[in-house]
Amino acid sequence: MIPPYFAQWESPDLVGEFLEGRDAATDPRWADSGAVDVAEYARWAEHLCGMACLRMAMAARGRRHTIHDLRRGVQPLGGYVEEPDGFIRGLIYAGAVRWLNDRGIAARIVLDEPMPRLAPGEFYIASVHAGIRTPEVEPPRRGGHLVLVFGTDEAGRWRFHNPSGIGAAQQRDVRLSPETFSRFHADRGILIPL
Repeated sequence: MIPPYFAQWESPDLVGEFLEGRDAATDPRWADSGAVDVAEYARWAEHLCGMACLRMAMAARGRRHTIHDLRRGVQPLGGYVEEPDGFIRGLIYAGAVRWLNDRGIAARIVLDEPMPRLAPGEFYIASVHAGIRTPEVEPPRRGGHLVLVFGTDEAGRWRFHNPSGIGAAQQRDVRLSPETFSRFHADRGILIPL
């Protein structure tokens, strides 16, 4: 099953521009995010790759949420921490897993393990380096960004959606060999069973 795709910004076609410095407050679709105003949207947009992944996984189960509804649900459970200086820490997996568990979904944190084998209908929010959008380039480290893995293809390549991919080919149903994917994968994430 291929889950619906959502970027961490509401306008997937503008992701490249946002990554190059365009102000998120100029996103013409910001109100679709569920943010209370454009300032909230702009402040959080670059921090919500995990919520975009969670939104995709929930939509595949027929549960529709805005990205900020999810963030507001996960944040009080420790999923995001706003530091006094304004820095945002997160996604902290325990908060997201608790939110899922509270909804009857037996999600769990995966640490220090390679990619888990996924049964049909299962999802894995994988910590990868954001450079996964250019897999021909060696990443400086692993982790720091989240993608939604939803299976493998007939060639054994991992299939995933990247909430900050540039262009449809880097966003939806991206496919990489296990060897290539592992160069970016930090061996941690959230397993969301069927």
